[in-house]
Amino acid sequence: MPTLTVDAILFDMDGTLIDSTPGVLIAWDIFGKQYGFDGLAASESAHGRRLADTLGEWCKITDPKLLADEIVRFEEDVIHGGPIVLPGTLSLLEQINEGATEEHPGWTIVTSATNVYTPKALSRCGVPVPASGYVTSDDVERGKPHPDPYLAGAKKIGVDPARCLVIEDAPSGLKAGRAAGAKVIALCTSHTRDAIVASGADPDFIVEDLRRVSARWVEGRLELTIDDSLW
Repeated sequence: MPTLTVDAILFDMDGTLIDSTPGVLIAWDIFGKQYGFDGLAASESAHGRRLADTLGEWCKITDPKLLADEIVRFEEDVIHGGPIVLPGTLSLLEQINEGATEEHPGWTIVTSATNVYTPKALSRCGVPVPASGYVTSDDVERGKPHPDPYLAGAKKIGVDPARCLVIEDAPSGLKAGRAAGAKVIALCTSHTRDAIVASGADPDFIVEDLRRVSARWVEGRLELTIDDSLW
């Protein structure tokens, strides 16, 4: 199996560490009925992008105050839907945290969710908060697929983006990681292998989920073993 050595891992959150699909579908259905659009179509186009961007587009909201209020309402619907932790998440994070130090934290989260939703979702799923904090949609001017979120994530933990690994499930996030100059692993938790290939995101590896990735510290860097065999 291939190995890869990096200074840190930049994880997407939803679809990578946790799965909030049921709540997301419920929320888009509610908003679709209220604002007069196809909630399922909206949910499919929105994955991996900032809610501020997608709600603004689908609900035609131009007032910043109303948009902020609707984001809060949408995310509350998602939380009520019950996000769950994805397979392999806790094991991989435990492997990283075992050898992490203040100087070498080893990981952070870079999410298109807001700074209100993110801690609630992590807590609900029992996923630890990165020691260095995380990057949310509130921290960047441009969301994925622009590189800004992952550049901010690398900066937060003091690592060159080129020495980072991005782990993502959505084509928009994969493209953001690639544009930031990082190595990229695609997870097939929300998209099929064929869909990821067809998206043009061009990840370095495609794996089923985080159960296919293991980590250990070697001289202050993370050595990852990646099982990218077909499943």
